[in-house]
This record gives sequence, C-alpha cells and structure tokens, in this order.
Amino acid sequence: MKKNVFITGVLGGIGAALAKTFRENGFYVYGVDRREDFHGNCDRFLRFDINDFVKDAAYRIRFTQIFDELIPKLDVLINNAAVQRLDNLGNIKLEDWQETLNVNLTGPMLLSKLFLNKLEESKGCIINIASIHQQLTKPAFVSYATSKSALVGLTKAMAVDLEGKVRVNAISPAAIETDMLRAGFDNNESALDELRKIHPVQRIGYPADVAKLALFLTSENHGFIHGANLLLDGGISSVLKDL
Repeated sequence: MKKNVFITGVLGGIGAALAKTFRENGFYVYGVDRREDFHGNCDRFLRFDINDFVKDAAYRIRFTQIFDELIPKLDVLINNAAVQRLDNLGNIKLEDWQETLNVNLTGPMLLSKLFLNKLEESKGCIINIASIHQQLTKPAFVSYATSKSALVGLTKAMAVDLEGKVRVNAISPAAIETDMLRAGFDNNESALDELRKIHPVQRIGYPADVAKLALFLTSENHGFIHGANLLLDGGISSVLKDL
C-alpha cells in the first residue's frame, strides 16, 4: 500500500521539489498552498491558508473536517510553508509579526496536533522545514529568524513529548535557489554569485537537496534520528569571513 505524505507550501520552490521527489518514490502526495495554481506533482491539491487556519475558528473547524474525510491515513507530515516579512525592529508591523508566527510556527503545531492520531497509527514522522536563520541571521530578519528558532524548539519539544509514537525532526537549509531567495537579492546575479562563492561547497542549495534529505528522514523507519535539527548549509555555518 502506498504511503501518504501531506506537504504545506507545495507551490513554492522547496515544496514543489518535495512533492516531485516523494511522488517519484511511491508516495501519494497531498499538497496544500494558499495559491490556487494546479500542481502536477500532487496527487491531490487543495487551496489552504495556514494563517486563516490559525486565526479563524470557523475556517479551522471546516478544514479539520475536510482533512479528516479526505485523508484516511497519513505517514508523513512536512511543515514546509513559510512567510518571510523583512523589516528592522523599529518598523515591524504587528500584523506581519503575527502572520509570520501563525504560518511558520503555530500552523505546524496545529497541523501536527490535527494529524497526530493518524501519524501514530502509521508510526509516521513529522518534518519541519526550518532555516539557517534559526542560528545565523542578518539585519531585518527579526520576525523570520525568531519564528524559525521557535520552530526548531517546537521540533525538540514535540520529539520529547511524543516519545516513540511519532518521530519529529527539522531541516535547516541555508541559501536555496528559490523565488523567495531571488526576491531577497532583487534577482541580482552578481550578488548571487558572491553568495555562491562564500559557501565552502561553492554553490547554493537546490530545492532537490532539501527534498532528498526529507526523503531520507522518512525512509529511516523506527530509526534513531529524533528531535534533530539537520543543517543543510553547504558548510557556510563553519565560515569565519575576515573583512
């Protein structure tokens, strides 16, 4: 019988790679995103807004029922969806801060809670896609870095709380070639080349790198990797760069 995976943010660069990799490896892919585009890498795609799921009780009740009816069993939950609202502390808008925490932190907790019984039944696992910003960050990333640090904390806390019932791990990628990354650099190719050069591996990551690591974590079956935060950073967290 096919295993089932539920992936949030499935229309983004990493989400699309996750869906493609898991589908190619025999999983039935449930994908959700707040955009409406059809996604060919999903077996079943639903438009779903995590921010609304967190803040709107009626929306949460409706989708709880939808997911319960639609998904009879679940083996893997991948909390991948994220928002990145950049601003310095003095200019952060409360609504941007709240949306960031809703999508990047509270949403993963609520979805983990929602699917917990199904994941327990299948001896499944949860994978949270965090970020290098949970450890190393830059100016104007206050909201994003805080949410990703907390997501790693949530990963460890859930791993302890769930004991042997469901394995929970996080992946913290560094720079990954996505539209989100390119937008942050205004599609400036020379700046992106500089970014590639400061990684010891001499490139930035690809979405497929994240997907392959996620697939490995799911294939481990009753394994010993639990409560881990795996850095996927091309060696950049080891660099001390002199001016």
